[in-house]
Amino acid sequence: MDILRPEVAGLVILDPPAREADGRRDRRRSAAFLFAEEGAKVVIAARRVAEGERTAAEIVARGGEAIFVPTDVSRAADCAAMVAAAVKRYGRLDVAFNNAGVEQAVKSVPELEEDEWDRVIDINLKGVFLSMKFQIPEMLKAGGGAIVNTSSVGGLVATPGLSAYVTSKHGIIGLTKAAAIDFAARKVRVNAICPWGTHTAMFDRWIKDGAVEQHVLASHPIGRFADPIEPARVALFLASDEASFVTGVALPVDGGLVAA
Repeated sequence: MDILRPEVAGLVILDPPAREADGRRDRRRSAAFLFAEEGAKVVIAARRVAEGERTAAEIVARGGEAIFVPTDVSRAADCAAMVAAAVKRYGRLDVAFNNAGVEQAVKSVPELEEDEWDRVIDINLKGVFLSMKFQIPEMLKAGGGAIVNTSSVGGLVATPGLSAYVTSKHGIIGLTKAAAIDFAARKVRVNAICPWGTHTAMFDRWIKDGAVEQHVLASHPIGRFADPIEPARVALFLASDEASFVTGVALPVDGGLVAA
């Protein structure tokens, strides 16, 4: 497809789970491979060291460029360090895909403990804020850039029993729009993708009950779940110059769910 400029230095933030038993890759690992295959020089930032290092090594073995930086996106010092590592290695930062995230147990607001709330908000929402806080200044130095944040259909509509998750994902969309307006004139674009029903490790944990899986599947007019590579391709498009007039968008990748 070759829609990224060959000199692009990109930062893919993820919390990569182990590979699924059937060989599928999580969307987040898929994104790292996809960006590298398109020619980006990739910095992988994640908490899980062994998996992050393995992902970077696989990219290099395939002829790509990648390094791994251990990162907890809920910590400002870690977010500053991951951006600094990207700039030190590649000289600049052009693209960032802020894609770390966690789920929550299905609980109503009164049932949810404060530490459960804090964990979801700190990683999903605060993590995007801290990441952009350090990414945007480097993009401004480089003359512009593109950021893609992972929200969710849960950022567009509510889902019962997922108050912390829904709040975090709605917050990402608001943060995306605010940053997009702040920096549009300075050539930093900021967009979000809103996937749903994608067979990632996190999603599969949530739908482990067969009845829940069938309910979620029935909500997709397209009649199937997404492959992890599909939302990754949308993120790649938004990060590329092909989307040069697109900013402040929260794009559903949901098989028609929101439109139905």
